[in-house]
Amino acid sequence: MTEDRQKRYGSVCTGLVFALWVGLFAGNAFAQSQPDGTATAPLKPGTVFQDCPNCPELVVVPAGLFIMGSNGSRKTENPAHRVNITRPFAIGRFEVTFREWYACLKAKACSHAPDDHKWGRRGRPVINVTWDQAETYTSWLTEVTGHRYRLPSEAEWEYAHRAGTTTAFWWGEKAGENNANCKDCKTQWSAKSSAPVGSFKPNPFGLHDTTGNVFEWVADCWNPNHQGAPSTTEPRKDGDCKNRVIRGGSFYYFNKVAQASYRAKNPPGVKSYWLGFRVVREIP
Repeated sequence: MTEDRQKRYGSVCTGLVFALWVGLFAGNAFAQSQPDGTATAPLKPGTVFQDCPNCPELVVVPAGLFIMGSNGSRKTENPAHRVNITRPFAIGRFEVTFREWYACLKAKACSHAPDDHKWGRRGRPVINVTWDQAETYTSWLTEVTGHRYRLPSEAEWEYAHRAGTTTAFWWGEKAGENNANCKDCKTQWSAKSSAPVGSFKPNPFGLHDTTGNVFEWVADCWNPNHQGAPSTTEPRKDGDCKNRVIRGGSFYYFNKVAQASYRAKNPPGVKSYWLGFRVVREIP
């Protein structure tokens, strides 16, 4: 382990995160589906559900504490800091797909028909949507379901991505091969296209494709580092709101960009073939 890694995650922090995760998520290491696929039973951590047939599939993640960011050489990730997740929330098990997006388009709540870059739409994450268009989609879900949907905050996204782990990737320090879709991850899609959602194994919270595939919009305004960041999951509304944070890396970029703490930005009106999103649904 490098000196940067040692600074990044102390043994005390590792023990704290692991103990909290085990205590809150024991028995749910792999997400368990509701029998009917809907939210009719209590939403416990690990539960997978949908609020409507064309809604994104969601998984409930537990409350807990985690260390966000790093003390490594990438200054945009500094400083590592503790964040308190005070209550469970549900987040997209997968990135929002073309099929799910077109349900909004059919309902005339969304007006943009995104280009699939000639890769096909079956099972693929929706791409070529702006931050503002993603916000419109979440507002439509809120109206249709009666539950509040929104983009995840950057803290929620990293917490759900890490899923109790403290390594560069949720499965370890090295990207390896065929664990995710990034430029040098040696998959059939690497450097070529997005992969159908769920093509790779899920993280311990049951989320797929938080590493690579397509970058994901989150709610926060861009700040050059974590200095002054809240210790809660509230999105940052200070800083440069002419740029929004994107997380997770993509098939088009090398694996270092897909590491758990890596941060990037894009103007909210920009769309790209390597950029999509997933949603959060609040739990009362």
